[in-house]
Amino acid sequence: MPRLSLVAAEPAVPAPNAKAPARAKGEPQSAERFALTVQESPIDGLGVFAAEPIPARRKIGEMRGEIVPVREARRRIEGRRRIHVVEVTDKTAIDATKSHCALRHVNHSCSPNAVLRIRQGRAEFYAIRDIDPGEEICADYGESHHEGRLRCRCGAPNCKGRL
Repeated sequence: MPRLSLVAAEPAVPAPNAKAPARAKGEPQSAERFALTVQESPIDGLGVFAAEPIPARRKIGEMRGEIVPVREARRRIEGRRRIHVVEVTDKTAIDATKSHCALRHVNHSCSPNAVLRIRQGRAEFYAIRDIDPGEEICADYGESHHEGRLRCRCGAPNCKGRL
């Protein structure tokens, strides 16, 4: 099961209605597939918000960062409350602590509107349902490095209380 937690950092705020320029063949695709903004979250720290409608079952984008061994990732997060690490295999993890990727700010919710899927060593987020502009994008972290020690602040009616 992937582990995901968050760290506050500088917001990456693209223009809400900006069209992505055409990319040349072989050039990497943007981490975000939809216009997103990073701003203060009522859940915790910074959050990522939809700046345009996102249809259900569509890929929102992927969290990018430094690829590190799991052992190193766990060393880096020790003692931190907010972390941006996803273990993508039993040996490798993505550490987005220094990344400018907006999706590193996805907060936890017990009633999520997005899901984290690990595919070919990538941490991808998909919409579970239609997401309206201005709505915070949240995922259920499931098993996390917090191991039940951190109080959940999602505010959902079905909140489990701890992460």
